[in-house]
Formats: sequence, C-alpha cells, structure tokens
Amino acid sequence: MKLDLVHDIQTTFRKVLDSMSRPGMISDIQEEAARANFHTGCYPSTEVLALMLLDTEVSFKVFSKQEDTITRLMNQLTYAKTAEANHADFIFVLKDCDLCQLETAIRSSKVGSLMNPHESSTLIIETESVSTGLELILTGPGIETGYIAAISEADKWINLRNEKNIEYPLGIDIILTDANHSILCLPRTTQIRKRVIDKWDTLL
Repeated sequence: MKLDLVHDIQTTFRKVLDSMSRPGMISDIQEEAARANFHTGCYPSTEVLALMLLDTEVSFKVFSKQEDTITRLMNQLTYAKTAEANHADFIFVLKDCDLCQLETAIRSSKVGSLMNPHESSTLIIETESVSTGLELILTGPGIETGYIAAISEADKWINLRNEKNIEYPLGIDIILTDANHSILCLPRTTQIRKRVIDKWDTLL
C-alpha cells in the first residue's frame, strides 16, 4: 500500500507530538514507514518525517556521505529550500555520518533568539536503536520524576546537545529515528545526563 500523504502523515504528526510532549517515550511509525515507496538512502521513518516536516516555507540541510543525492531527492519530494546548517530549520543527520559531520551539524545549528526562540533548528538524527545503548536520565517538563532512556551512540552528541541548550529558551530540539522505525524526541526543555550506576545498584 502506498503512503497516504494525508492520513499517514497526520498519524505520524500525532505520534511525534506525543513523543515531544513526553520526552523519552518511544513511538512506533513502522506502519507508515512500510508504505514509503520511494528510496532516498535514509531510514524509511526518516523519509516519512521529511514529508511531514518539510514544505515550501522551510529550509533543510542534510549531513550524509550521499548528501548531494539525498538533498536533491528531498527537494523533489517536498519542494523545501536547502540551506547551510546555520540557517536551516531542519537538519538531517543520517546514519552514515562520521563524528566530524555530527559535531558540525550540532555546533552549526541555530538556537533562535530571545525574541524568537522558535526560530531554531530541529535535528533529525538517525541511530541504530532508541531502546538500547547508553542509559540517560531525562528530567523536565512532561516527565513526572525521571525517565531512563537507552540510546545507541548517544555519547557522541549528548555533551554538544547540552551545550547548545544551556540558555533556555534558546536551544535545539532533536528527533531520533532508528532502524526499527521507532522515534524518540528530546525537546530543548529536557535535561539529560548519563546514568551512573554505583556499586550499591549492582547489589539490588
């Protein structure tokens, strides 16, 4: 079945909103991703998010070894404008990026201004898994006490992300997509730290 650009995109939008309002909650967009009948080189879930987020009013930047090809295909699918990272509304950091590209994407992303904090970047980062990996403790709005998330290779970007978000309301939002078509959102309001397990935890 072909991806329905109205129903499936609306369904994905609701799931992203749920995950953004409840940081750490994993949402499954496997059904929507399975209907994506085009191939840009991204995870299918990333392609669905691109269709949801991009239009003629926004700009985007791709970080990938296949940057030129994927940028062209996303432009053809969405008609969104391309821009350098420091001006892009949405930045796609794909699974084949090296550490240097990942760092550049985060460091270059715009954080908005005090008058217009919404004029910041949202990063869509592909990772192997949003349910296994480095354990993080999330706190902040939308989280009752504290939430433990496990995200693969999060150690590569957690410190940079925290630096970008140090002066709230300025900052960046992150949407993570993984190989199983799951998504996890980390809005700028969420505080993140690595979980440290001491010797007493191992005895419980």
